[in-house]
Amino acid sequence: MLSVKDVSKSYSGHRALTDVSIEVPKQSIFGLLGPNGAGKTSLIRIVNQITAPDSGQIFFDGEPLKARHVEQIGYLPEERGLYRKMKAGEQAIYLAQLKGMPKAEAKRILKDWFEKFQILDWWDKKVEELSKGMAQKIQFITTVMHNPKLLILDEPFSGFDPINTNLVKDELMRLRDEGTTIILSTHNMGSVEEICEEIALINKSKKVLGGPVADIRKQYSQDLFRISFKGNMLDFTNALWTNFELVEKHSEDDNYHSCKVKLLGDNTLNNLLQALIPVVEIQGVEELIPTMNEVFIAAVNEKMEDQSHE
Repeated sequence: MLSVKDVSKSYSGHRALTDVSIEVPKQSIFGLLGPNGAGKTSLIRIVNQITAPDSGQIFFDGEPLKARHVEQIGYLPEERGLYRKMKAGEQAIYLAQLKGMPKAEAKRILKDWFEKFQILDWWDKKVEELSKGMAQKIQFITTVMHNPKLLILDEPFSGFDPINTNLVKDELMRLRDEGTTIILSTHNMGSVEEICEEIALINKSKKVLGGPVADIRKQYSQDLFRISFKGNMLDFTNALWTNFELVEKHSEDDNYHSCKVKLLGDNTLNNLLQALIPVVEIQGVEELIPTMNEVFIAAVNEKMEDQSHE
């Protein structure tokens, strides 16, 4: 759906993007990640044609990005802004008309969205009377109501309680299932794991990581396993010998234990089980795959180390 090829951008000597390339699959939820100041917002602004790249190309649905494509993009920026003195419904209709929707159609669709998000009773209230969460709902609604082909959301869960966060997640997945391609820029790694199929991580203007979430988490796996067993802890420890490392242990009683074990060298899980089964009764085995939060920290730290060596 969106193809970014070797895009670079500088502002007054500051390098915001350096040869960044990403591929956002059609009808997917794609995570655009990175620390503050990494270059994410610069890329989003270029896709929205607020600014232009210094070099590189962007393709939208198979063709070079053009001015007319803006009508097919919904953008929710991190910096929110509504006219505080306007009534909620009146303002939502106004924003819909800016996107080319007839007033009557906009009102009908908006009423449905307001009811779905349980804010219809606030239709005639001024924005300044709304809570932050309610105002956030209105901005989300006006971003998606015209059924854009591409939806770009910058920290969309900011200001929402867990119930409304789940409501927005459900709507994003429904929109995806109905054909919308979604780019999600967020620091909420839990949400990334839950709803994003693929991600790109940008750090200090460069893409440092990209691909399917499951593959990336596996890539950063450290061959750690949690082994639950019945038996003697000393026997368990002796069985590990030099082929495995006991990283952590927890005992519920003298006979039931849970240990975190790291494979060393070329050893596999099968090798570990072959060493343990003769001496203890295995109750459970779980591979400890790193969370996206752990992957994020590890990837950023790796990039900082590489740059310090350079």
